[in-house]
Amino acid sequence: MSNVLKPSVMAKMPIIDLGVGTSESGDENRAAQRVVIAMSGGVDSSVAAALVKRAGYDAVGITLQLYDHGEAIRRKGACCAGQDIHDARGVAAKLDMPHYVLDYESRFKESVMDEFVDSYLSGHTPIPCIRCNETVKFRDLLTTARDLGAAALVTGHYIATHEGDGGWEMHRPRDLARDQSYFLFSTSQEQLDFLRFPLADFTKDEIREFAALIGLDVADKPDSQDICFVPNGDYAGVIKRLRPDCDLPGEIRHMDGELLGTHQGVVHHTVGQRRGLGVATGDPLYVVSIDADKREVVVGPREALARTRIMLDDVNWIGGQEAVNLPVRARIRSTSEPAHAELTLKADGAAEIILAKSEEGVAPGQACVFYAIDSDRILGGGWISSAKNT
Repeated sequence: MSNVLKPSVMAKMPIIDLGVGTSESGDENRAAQRVVIAMSGGVDSSVAAALVKRAGYDAVGITLQLYDHGEAIRRKGACCAGQDIHDARGVAAKLDMPHYVLDYESRFKESVMDEFVDSYLSGHTPIPCIRCNETVKFRDLLTTARDLGAAALVTGHYIATHEGDGGWEMHRPRDLARDQSYFLFSTSQEQLDFLRFPLADFTKDEIREFAALIGLDVADKPDSQDICFVPNGDYAGVIKRLRPDCDLPGEIRHMDGELLGTHQGVVHHTVGQRRGLGVATGDPLYVVSIDADKREVVVGPREALARTRIMLDDVNWIGGQEAVNLPVRARIRSTSEPAHAELTLKADGAAEIILAKSEEGVAPGQACVFYAIDSDRILGGGWISSAKNT
């Protein structure tokens, strides 16, 4: 008995419009438009593939193998692992669409894992998921999709795009609880013009309902929780495995200069951290800054974490207009809502953000994402290089 979904089952899915390809009659000639779907093996990208197939496009699925197969199979709750490749292949077979697995291990290690380690060793707090989207997925995979003759690359991210006067614009999705704009800020205009995100107008519950409706085995599959190559959140363990000599001890000092104790490596600490410092003074202490060159961790009271002026490097701007003293809403962590701020773009990809209200725990290496003051449009973002109180 065939495992392929019957047309009557697929007909229960909504029909999406990716905005690629039109015929002389005005109706989309979708069957002639190849669309590549990045399939991670999770429910989101699986339903994205089903939506593309249902709409009548020439759908092709691609899954990336990003790290060692054997090690990955034993790890639960991580994306792009052995089980996920198996799940993606099964979904593609059920949707009756071609599916390919590409070995991107070396690219992933160089562009994501090595950068993650180097950033931590420099005293920064990196976000590897953004680097993965920026490099391996939206640069390398997008090039592969073009080589396959695709008109678009589809992913299962919760983000919206609309075609504007200056090209495609990025907006927050309908389901703000699943908003992934913080992790996609570095998407370039050229990439944005080629990418499509069919989950923009659906909630997570609706996506799971769609998957169950057409009988996908991944309908109830749990979402990935950890960074894929960091099992159980053990950042220091991964860094030590990749850089065995990274555990260089140093000093923990109060911001007034007093020596309070020692630490076993700056990789064990991040700005804003309170627990696990190994020092006690009676009052709660937080990591205020890290000097990797001196191997020094500086601590202080909570109020010392307040920051209003943030300097950024490697800024990606997709906002179109000039940005000098531009009112925006800024987001310095994925779990917070954008807050009122003023943005000035500088030369060489730098920028300065002045927050209307101070934020705590602004850590170098993290991202700051800009949103329009009067809409849900994403204007770009950059990487935090430093921050201070004004």
